[in-house]
Amino acid sequence: MHTDRAESIGVSGLLFLAGDMQRLSRFLTMTGVGPAELRAQSRSPGMLAAVLDHLMQDESTLLVFCASDGIPPEDIEPARRALAEMAGEVGDPEISV
Repeated sequence: MHTDRAESIGVSGLLFLAGDMQRLSRFLTMTGVGPAELRAQSRSPGMLAAVLDHLMQDESTLLVFCASDGIPPEDIEPARRALAEMAGEVGDPEISV
């Protein structure tokens, strides 16, 4: 996936979370990210990858996000992977060796 498209999807995901206090609060709680850190790193590939990773953990929220933004659900994982690679994360974080 092209990096511009991945960033666009990530930013859309962050705006989706920020548009609902319950969703945003859950993201902050689950990730341990504070509001100041979120503001400071809101455009960083690592933060955007974390946003998409968070959305992927709840299928119903993911589908609402995709439907509201007109994003095919199958584009989320490639976007997350591209953002993680841009952030220097290597490999699949869910697979430990």
